[in-house]
Amino acid sequence: MKIRIGTFNLYQFVEPPFSWYTKREKFTPQEWEEKTAWIKQQIIDMNCDIIGFQEVFSKKALKTLVSELGFKYFKTIDSAKRDKKNENVYISTTVALASKYPIKNLKRVEIDFSALKKHYFEGFFKFAREPIKVTVILPNDKELNVYVCHLKSNRDNEFEYIFTKDTTLKEKVEKVTKALKENYSLSLKQRLCEASSLYSDIKQSNKPSVLMTDLNDKEFSLTIEALTNRRYHENKLSKDDFLLLDAYHYAKKEVYNPHPEFKGIKRVPTSYFAGKGNILDYVFVSNHFDKKKKNNIGKVCSYEVFNKHLEKNQNGSLLQSDHAQVVCEIEYL
Repeated sequence: MKIRIGTFNLYQFVEPPFSWYTKREKFTPQEWEEKTAWIKQQIIDMNCDIIGFQEVFSKKALKTLVSELGFKYFKTIDSAKRDKKNENVYISTTVALASKYPIKNLKRVEIDFSALKKHYFEGFFKFAREPIKVTVILPNDKELNVYVCHLKSNRDNEFEYIFTKDTTLKEKVEKVTKALKENYSLSLKQRLCEASSLYSDIKQSNKPSVLMTDLNDKEFSLTIEALTNRRYHENKLSKDDFLLLDAYHYAKKEVYNPHPEFKGIKRVPTSYFAGKGNILDYVFVSNHFDKKKKNNIGKVCSYEVFNKHLEKNQNGSLLQSDHAQVVCEIEYL
């Protein structure tokens, strides 16, 4: 059995007459119709069984939209907050989950308080956006834990290190620890605590899981290590041991008629900032789907990035999205 799982940052999904953040920022009815029509077509093209959404303000409108496309089951765990001075203005956003298969056990992700100490976090902590955790009952009667999250953004453009595939975990930790101790990367500190709490929850459940996210951090970041790698959390380990896998690296990549100077496939950005492409949107799967692992129960078949709208306009459009959509297909053995 195969299932398709996607992540979709909707980019200010706010049904008129409501606004986001300021009174002026809102869609006209005509713009809203255009935006929702584009979203519907994008969901049809993604052809998913399960989708995680970010930047959800108007959750009732989204529930109606996805139900028209065959997603019978829809969950949120939080509601977008409104300005106390103006009830028509949203001041926070949420995540949502749509599934064609039954959902049970909607739960909150518990905070890992040991992670707060590890990352020198002081004061009251809560997720920037409350993640969703559910169990989906698949047609083969298997249960799959599904997480949807949207981690803390670097909205204030604080300094954050950029790492490469050649940067060791030790180097990442050494550089970032200094930033955490000296409090000049507060957004990263929050993000690492969020990622570590998600890691702890998935580890504790020890069940087949998938996680769809706008990570708000780059490929090879320490945030990914905190989310996926046992070695980051257990100092005694000398080798990487991944609890979660970035599905991109486990899907077969097809190359047709490569150019003689072909140097390998470049990963497609899912978002752009100042003309530079970044990978911010991910689908992670638990190591139960690592085909090289003993006793695996399935594998990653494919990984697709839906980015035609960004090829036309890297900055995206409010009437579409400023993120690409990512879809992963997994197959049970």
